[in-house]
Amino acid sequence: MLPRAVWVLATVSLLNDAASEMIAPLLPVFLTATLGTGPAIVGLIEGAADAISSVLKLIAGRLADRGVSRRRLVIGGYTLANTARPLIGLAASWGHVFALRFVDRIGKGLRTAPRDALLAASVAPGLRGRAFGLQRSFDHLGAMAGPLVAAALLAADVPMRQVFVLAGVFGLLTVALLWFGLTEPRRPTAVVRSAPPLLWRTLDVRVRTLLVTVTVLAAATVPEVLIVLWATEHGLAVVWVPVLWAAAHAAKSFAAWRCGTLTDRLGAFTMLLVGWPLRIAALLALALADPSGVGVWLAFIGYCATLAATEPAERTLIAVSVPEAQRGTAYGWLHLLVGMAALPGALVIGVIWERLGSSEALLTAAAVSALACLAAALTARFGARTAEAG
Repeated sequence: MLPRAVWVLATVSLLNDAASEMIAPLLPVFLTATLGTGPAIVGLIEGAADAISSVLKLIAGRLADRGVSRRRLVIGGYTLANTARPLIGLAASWGHVFALRFVDRIGKGLRTAPRDALLAASVAPGLRGRAFGLQRSFDHLGAMAGPLVAAALLAADVPMRQVFVLAGVFGLLTVALLWFGLTEPRRPTAVVRSAPPLLWRTLDVRVRTLLVTVTVLAAATVPEVLIVLWATEHGLAVVWVPVLWAAAHAAKSFAAWRCGTLTDRLGAFTMLLVGWPLRIAALLALALADPSGVGVWLAFIGYCATLAATEPAERTLIAVSVPEAQRGTAYGWLHLLVGMAALPGALVIGVIWERLGSSEALLTAAAVSALACLAAALTARFGARTAEAG
């Protein structure tokens, strides 16, 4: 039985992502069609916001390790984001949107690493995979529900600005649940005061392998928006795109939940060595197959599911391999590296896609991912032999 803190954090992820995804898919349209900006401004806003979020995840994780209340960081981060986000509906210029989006991502940066550290500390070691699986599952459910709610409101002739403001209802529920439902396990003062710097050479070989591999995989990840383009190239009507997007998030939710349970049974690193190759297989299927009809749906959903399948194991591996006094920093590094690698990787894949074609871009992503996974497997094997010899 998972403790209350896990259910609270999972439900908070669901509500918060519902609020966020009511706005995120519509924001480019709002900026260009309503406020009259161009694609460059859209890219500037999203790029700057994601950059500050990635850096703050490391800083907040270190603050949590140094004794700042993880509960307060989590509540502060979610409150900041859910205060700023609905105000986008009142924006009169792209500068207002930039400022509000910046504050939203500051909130994300403050809460993410402390939340993962708090989640790991709230559950028994043998249940960490299930706990992270539940949190990631609920997160994807929220990402599925948000666009559907927004679509229903727009279909009912609710103006886009009002849709943004109404997202604040989910945000209000998020903050209220945190304030009244979230508790934090007490940490010994000695543990907090003695929290050492997180040095690379002191990390377990599995954690070092994890951080390097997820960085390369993040750079080689084909953004789902490009896979939408692939689907339309293979005959998917545009009218079905929102439904396919929702179905993909439903599959990600199921994959995260089930793979969290498998993580506890098989071990976190074993699960990664199974899950990462599945992503490569999905990329190869997208690149080499020429599906139509239902096949397009299955290929898209299958690829998205592989992205979520390893999320619980990645977070669990840090929880079992890093002392509690350093976990916040370790989660901060994980999120920072993934966030910083994703943007240049997406740009490179996009350029290959545009100049050479979708198959070449997908094959490139598969090849880079395969090299990363092979290196991870060899490093893990060498690390195991070294440990036995020692």
